[in-house]
Amino acid sequence: MESDTRGTDAPGDDELITAWGLVHEALRDIDPLLLKGIDPSGGDMAGPWFEVLVRLQRSPGQRLPMSRLAREVSLSSGGFTKLADRLAHKGYLAREACPTDRRVVYAVLTPQGRALADEAKARHAALLREHVLAVLGADGVRRLSALARALRDAAR
Repeated sequence: MESDTRGTDAPGDDELITAWGLVHEALRDIDPLLLKGIDPSGGDMAGPWFEVLVRLQRSPGQRLPMSRLAREVSLSSGGFTKLADRLAHKGYLAREACPTDRRVVYAVLTPQGRALADEAKARHAALLREHVLAVLGADGVRRLSALARALRDAAR
């Protein structure tokens, strides 16, 4: 049953559901385009791998507790451990024990990881310019950012 929105400019149920569905479809369809060519092995880097590198790059000391990093990239503890193992095996991150709390292990970006993060970030920004900025324009990108931030903050 559609909500009564007479006398307001609020969207009806169908319009609201369609709008949210379009957000999901847009993200699903554009995400692969925004990661194309970022993986140094020649494949397309999985989103969490790129996100881990960039989050570490932006963190103080380029390190974060592994449990926090797993939460921030929305991976289970086991899933993040597997990803961290692959990144460590390739030399992009190292694990460091916390000197004051032996339960805490830090993921730390290595020099090789920093170089990859720099390269991946530059490529990702170029793809964002091509597939997002070119479509939405500067004001659209700023509005999108503000709207996404409002939704994120309200959900938290």
